[in-house]
Amino acid sequence: MKTFLRSKGISKSLLATIKFDGGSIWLNGKERTVLATLKKGDKVMIRIPDEGEHETTVGVDMPLDILFEDDHFLIVNKPFGAASIPSKVHPRLSMANRVKGYYQRRGYVDQVIHIVTRLDRDTTGVMLFARHGYAHALMDTLLRNKEVDKTYRAILSEPVLTQPHGFIDAPIGRTEDSIMTRMVREDGKQALTEYWLDKTYPDGQTVKIKLHTGRTHQIRVHFTSIGAPLLGDDLYGGKADPEILRQALHCESLAFVHPISGEPLKIEAPLPDDFIKWESRQRDKEADVRVGTTI
Repeated sequence: MKTFLRSKGISKSLLATIKFDGGSIWLNGKERTVLATLKKGDKVMIRIPDEGEHETTVGVDMPLDILFEDDHFLIVNKPFGAASIPSKVHPRLSMANRVKGYYQRRGYVDQVIHIVTRLDRDTTGVMLFARHGYAHALMDTLLRNKEVDKTYRAILSEPVLTQPHGFIDAPIGRTEDSIMTRMVREDGKQALTEYWLDKTYPDGQTVKIKLHTGRTHQIRVHFTSIGAPLLGDDLYGGKADPEILRQALHCESLAFVHPISGEPLKIEAPLPDDFIKWESRQRDKEADVRVGTTI
């Protein structure tokens, strides 16, 4: 039994929780221990103890744009300006606080916050929470095995891309004089970014992006390294823009096979308003140029 449960993503710590904190293991309708012997056709069920509340996370009643929810996962559309986790400066304004408040309003028994995929404060889009520890462990396994497909949209502040598809393969490490910023450097960790050019506008380019590694600020650093920092990204030298008041980066979609139901999932977040307004203004500029040329 123990070997079987470990093969299904049940960690040693979770097994201990099941054993000592009120959980149970059932084999063909009878309660058993991890020492039970299994044979083909046996049916195993586990009861994981309720996690209760997360004492360090304060719940707040703030808007939450839910893209998907079941008993195991909550997937939301993160807005601009909300950090993933609380900080000393902003202990109540994070997505974790919003989700905790949602759990409280819904009366959920399990209220521990399990963030599976984080986003920077000013990055918008798809963000995944696990509803319980087992679901979190299963998603961590999928992430380690690169079985989660996540795509981004970004606006580059300089129209430097000339090919419709390409890769940026460059190692990333810390900047010498900063604890926050990163840079491409030979002694950094391997990092690979794949991109597809969407559209070239007068003041920049829109791109679709897929990460093949998960380094801090990877997209922002890689495009800065080729002379095209993200629009509005003042940390990495991106141009300011009246429509884009943050780095122009949006997590567009998240796709994976549900580790419990086995169903394929693809969750998408619509483009945020600032992206839409910027592209509309760029199309107006293009139209003005065409009219001027005709005249």
